[in-house]
Amino acid sequence: MPFELSSQFNPRGDQQQAIDQLIRSLEAGNRHQTLLGVTGSGKTFTAANVLAALDKPTLVISHNKTLAAQLYSEFKQFFPNNAVEYFVSYFDYYQPEAYIPRTDTYIEKDSSINEEIERLRLSATSSLLSREDVIVVASVSCIYGLGSPEDYANMVCVVARGQQISRELLLAKLVDMLYERNDAALTRGRFRARGDVVEVYPATFDEEAIRIEFFGDEIDMITRFDPLTGHAAEMLDRFTFYPAKQFVTPYDKMQRALKAIREELDERVKWFEAHAKFLEAQRIKMRTEFDLEMMQEMGFCSGIENYSRHLSGRPAGSRPYTLLDFFPKDFLLIIDESHATIPQIGGMYEGDYSRKTVLVEYGFRLPSALDNRPLNFQEFMEMTSQILYISATPAQFEIQNSVVGNTKYLPHSRARIGQEETDPVLVPMLTGRAAAVLDVRTPGSRLIAQQIIRPTGLLDPKITVSSLKHQIDETIELCRQRTAKGERVLITTLTKRTAEDLTDYLRDVGLKVRYLHSEIDAIERVEILRSLRAGEFDVLVGINLLREGLDLPEVSLVCILDADKEGFLRSQTSLIQTSGRAARHVNGEVVLFADTYTDSIQKLIAITEYRRAKQIAYNEANGVTPTSVRRAVQESLHTLLRGKEIEESVIREGGGDFNITEVLRELEEEMQTAAAGLEYERAALLRDQIMELKNGTGISKIEPRGRPVKYGKPKPARSSKARKR
Repeated sequence: MPFELSSQFNPRGDQQQAIDQLIRSLEAGNRHQTLLGVTGSGKTFTAANVLAALDKPTLVISHNKTLAAQLYSEFKQFFPNNAVEYFVSYFDYYQPEAYIPRTDTYIEKDSSINEEIERLRLSATSSLLSREDVIVVASVSCIYGLGSPEDYANMVCVVARGQQISRELLLAKLVDMLYERNDAALTRGRFRARGDVVEVYPATFDEEAIRIEFFGDEIDMITRFDPLTGHAAEMLDRFTFYPAKQFVTPYDKMQRALKAIREELDERVKWFEAHAKFLEAQRIKMRTEFDLEMMQEMGFCSGIENYSRHLSGRPAGSRPYTLLDFFPKDFLLIIDESHATIPQIGGMYEGDYSRKTVLVEYGFRLPSALDNRPLNFQEFMEMTSQILYISATPAQFEIQNSVVGNTKYLPHSRARIGQEETDPVLVPMLTGRAAAVLDVRTPGSRLIAQQIIRPTGLLDPKITVSSLKHQIDETIELCRQRTAKGERVLITTLTKRTAEDLTDYLRDVGLKVRYLHSEIDAIERVEILRSLRAGEFDVLVGINLLREGLDLPEVSLVCILDADKEGFLRSQTSLIQTSGRAARHVNGEVVLFADTYTDSIQKLIAITEYRRAKQIAYNEANGVTPTSVRRAVQESLHTLLRGKEIEESVIREGGGDFNITEVLRELEEEMQTAAAGLEYERAALLRDQIMELKNGTGISKIEPRGRPVKYGKPKPARSSKARKR
């Protein structure tokens, strides 16, 4: 079905002209185009309108999981009747395999997979194979290797009422698709068989399963049912099962792959022995033969992705299959916050290659493991068709390539603007007059649509520069003034340690505050941002995660500490992006604590004054009164939402008839056990349950003898990783 945009809003401000320009450019066949929109101008809504008009399968790439989750939620709201999917790394914790020759230290691969995100990834690939109205919101994990889309499609199993197929053959197909049999507990990716009834919990489903009833060798009935209660929800005429894993290989290919791996192993052992590297020869032989036995017997092994070239039958040195291979050739690629995402895509390959080269040299992996890698930048660009770059601060790469007639791309090293810095079209920071009509056909014309005017009439936030001398005390006073009005505050620091220590200090002076940095896992980050918007706390302290794309309409103040420490975190682009977090509130203000006006600070002030002048002029000419953005608070991702229900049920079911002290002690023991076992997601959920109980009873800690001590509200616990450190 076609894309159906559902929204109660109509394009306003600069949105309509940007939508029209981008649609004309894409329909004219231009490969590169840029949407330069100030923070809060509705760039996602503009992209949704463009997507709906083009009616093409679309991949939206973001540079971090937090922003990807926000975009996924927004596109789900815009396209409720279409397939909007989420594809990010499914690791809550990931330690890659590595070897350090200098200290002879081998670090084994260790990871914790988030089952909910794995389900969403499988849902994305299955949707791409079964329908055309698909939008996939992804992180840069989409450039990492997956199984062959051809093998994945060939392993699909379709069942229909009246179909002639034996029960045993169906069970064999499910096993080939890496479903596990478990007659006791029916969970995702498993099946059970009882007499003439086979029940399967599809890997792509959330809370429903499929029941298949046989009459002899004929399928008599197919039912969608609730696996918890067993109650039937819907009768089906047919159903399609997709593989339970993304690395699936047909039996004949598996046998060819095992033979090829053995041949490579023999060659590698001979090479090591010829060079008198007997330890390496023994190591690679022992490790590889173990993996071969696992694949022979189970069809799977830990680290099977390192044999992906053999499993897919690709030649040596060829690029891996990725999510991009599941899309048709003419799909639309949208790169959100392109100034940060493009460099990240370009940097993934080299780091991976460097680590795996050492593993190969010392006999931990076969040379074919080097072909299990992310795409390099050239391969990525060759696999794309039309690209829309979106950013408030597009870099030289996007500007230089967004030109009529540019069918390929200019690499980073050749992307030079080459004109005066004051050029209002080429320099994104000083956005000049937006062209009334974008020239989409004359070779050499720039394809940069601009959005400076916000639909809400909001102005860019005011910029205030204050001395470093009393930055903490002044920050505290500013926070109190804003929180008294029910507004939120963001504070940015330069280091993780500073963020954590400042959070403790602000909490001690009576502010409701939390911190956010890269050691907090992806799902918990989303929950922290949701809690800030919901008013569960008022002040959020962070570093670099409080920049691109975060949609926090309740935030009216951004305090940038040590703003004159010129560098990546205090560069021109960083200051503009960070300041934009206050651009969705009518009282938006940014306070820079600095003793020196650096070049970046001066440019930020100049850009802000320029944009505010244009915005004020537009509002006066059109009678627009600025209003703060109002948007419903996003729901928690499914896993944390379920955790919240558990918290509430503990309190609700226990009432006043249970020993709160004993319950807290048991939960804390479970939390510590989970953290010690690296089950960080479970530990975080248990911590939230403990906090809920403590907040409800006023207990801050438990004495060894079980005597509760009341000290008022407890301090929020840090993340499990920070606590471990």
